[in-house]
Amino acid sequence: MDVTIGESTVDGTAQAPPSKSYTHRAILAAGYADGAVVTDPLVSADTRATMRAVTAYGGSTDLSANERTLTVEGFDGRPETPDDVIDCANSGTTTRLVTATAALGDDLTVLTGDDSLRSRPQGALLDAIEQLGGRAESTRRNEQAPLVVGDGIDGGHVAIPGDVSSQYITALLMAGAVTDEGIDIELTTGLKSSPYVDITLEVLDAYGVDAEKTAEGYSVAGGQRYAPEGGEYHVPGDFSSISYLLAMGALAADDEIIVTSAVPSAQGDTAIVDILERMGADLDWDEDAGEITVHRSDLSGIEVGVEDTPDLLPTIATLGAAADGVTRITDAEHVRYKETDRVSAMAEALTKMGAEVEEREDELLVYGEDTDLQGATVDGRADHRIIMSLAVAGLVADGETTVTGAEHVDVSFPNFFDVLEKLGANLVRSE
Repeated sequence: MDVTIGESTVDGTAQAPPSKSYTHRAILAAGYADGAVVTDPLVSADTRATMRAVTAYGGSTDLSANERTLTVEGFDGRPETPDDVIDCANSGTTTRLVTATAALGDDLTVLTGDDSLRSRPQGALLDAIEQLGGRAESTRRNEQAPLVVGDGIDGGHVAIPGDVSSQYITALLMAGAVTDEGIDIELTTGLKSSPYVDITLEVLDAYGVDAEKTAEGYSVAGGQRYAPEGGEYHVPGDFSSISYLLAMGALAADDEIIVTSAVPSAQGDTAIVDILERMGADLDWDEDAGEITVHRSDLSGIEVGVEDTPDLLPTIATLGAAADGVTRITDAEHVRYKETDRVSAMAEALTKMGAEVEEREDELLVYGEDTDLQGATVDGRADHRIIMSLAVAGLVADGETTVTGAEHVDVSFPNFFDVLEKLGANLVRSE
């Protein structure tokens, strides 16, 4: 599907979708347990992949008709050997989290995904599993899926870099709780995207599992059982998705955009509130009510490091293209290893729309002062975050902007274009 967006103003109230990061962890944690009810989950292509993995390992998932509750029957710690290959589709989070689950099994599990996922690095996690006595191989010997994993790890000490993906740390912590010995994680580099590990610790605590940050890295004791209080876990709103709603309000609101379900949490992407305020946005966050109100504002470029908030780079780049001055996004090299190279993708698309952009190895500079955005046909790169950010840019570009492959918003914000249309955007969908 392609979506064409005309220059538009938007206005009204929008509910943030549930958090993808919390939903993944909550579903798998329920799988490690006897079971649990996950309320207000994000139901998307990615989280369905995690549901399938839990089922493959011997659990089951039952989604209510209104998709407000997900009842999970767990596999109680140790997974069964799947009957078939686990297809993680395009979900890197699923792949990494359930690869560590596979390492708990006595037999072998094969995990794969689509073309994009099979190009993403997994080597550090495979090496960590082997350090713990498990088997973890890439079928093509290139540290990428398809993966073959198993041989029943019992825990131990592992040394792993933290500058590729924090999901490796999350995977080991979640699996380590049900090993005999637990897992002590020594980070051999600084940790990128550390707030995502904070999310993991928050979810583990809610499921009754103790894990902690240490001087060397992280540690989780073994022999623990997953059991959320009352057998239920509630998923908060997603600040990565909220970033697009706030950006369209700051750039294109007729009066104001009110975003609901914006409850404070461990999500690093709550930083979008501070980023917008630093750029000059007229914004108010009522944390008790979980509501953020933003008005159309004159923005100025700033310097922003995305070491801990890689998913915000596309949003910040769009904001920078519509702001005065220069927006410099730093610490961005790891953003190249997402569903696509998001640094290159945003540089290419914004340049096509008339922006002055400079791409460096770990930086992206957007010269808003020299930019007059023009409508164009831009490649969404089959990446939900690129697609949504370019759609926001289309609201303030002269003429019409067509974003290709727009159906991939299903990964994290399935009704994004319905919300955009409800808020007053001029858009047309075409197959």
